[in-house]
Amino acid sequence: MATLGLSEQEKQAVAAFRSEVVEPSQTKLVLVDFWAEWCQPCKQLSPIIEKIAAEYADRGVLLVKINVDENRFIASQFRVQSIPTVYAIFQGQPIADLSQARTEGQYRQMLDQILPQLPIESEAGQLAQDLAPLLAMGEEVLASGDAGRALSIFSQIGEMDPDNAEALGGQIRALAALGHMEEAEALIAALPPELAKEAAIERGRAAIALARSATPGVDIAPLQARIAADPADYEALFELSSAQMAAGNRDAAADALLAIIAGERDWSEGKARNQLLQLFEVVGLEDPWVAAQRRRLSAILFS
Repeated sequence: MATLGLSEQEKQAVAAFRSEVVEPSQTKLVLVDFWAEWCQPCKQLSPIIEKIAAEYADRGVLLVKINVDENRFIASQFRVQSIPTVYAIFQGQPIADLSQARTEGQYRQMLDQILPQLPIESEAGQLAQDLAPLLAMGEEVLASGDAGRALSIFSQIGEMDPDNAEALGGQIRALAALGHMEEAEALIAALPPELAKEAAIERGRAAIALARSATPGVDIAPLQARIAADPADYEALFELSSAQMAAGNRDAAADALLAIIAGERDWSEGKARNQLLQLFEVVGLEDPWVAAQRRRLSAILFS
């Protein structure tokens, strides 16, 4: 905003705007709420937008409220025709008009769409960057079969970031791998509703279900003998897959389930396919191993 030809009062308004909005917006997303004392919708919106700004503060969101009666010049620069008017400003430029939002859910949806597209400097972003190697280590350790050590790693991450869905999901899967189902389920039950819906938590639920269906300590030799005598003994194949899952041998478990699907894809109302998909979810849908098994499954289903 140029100040040439402005009155002293307007120059002061521009200076304040630069200090409160433009400068912070170089590294943060600034929500500018144009309001007035006489505006009843503004009063209704105020607690909502203040709550959202506080909730998203660690993600680099800052709220600045501008009274249009006291800052007519600034309001005119933004062509404010009605209030409340809310703009999202980044690096000194309005990048989104949030004026249509009236509920917490609408604001969350808009901010969740905007923030990932911006190079925002935030506490949450820095923390996520710091924790990424630890999360990768936890996943690697859990995949190697050391559920106890993986639980320790994920728990430490949880202490640093209590609402980290990936760490919580890792704890749940590690507990399931250790056979501590009640503890894993209690951890899920204690989560806030929004966090409980995260994909990482769903992956944990799948791990619990899979662990409950697995059969530990089974002597697989008799099962293998039954299958050798009758390759269509799908019950034996399914029991073998459960035993292999309990032993941590996901390759053998997948082989047994795929053998059932290849022989009779709808056996026991698709029990083998459902079990295989559950295994995919636990391992992680983006995992290369899952991609390879999906190709095997597709080859069977579409051959």
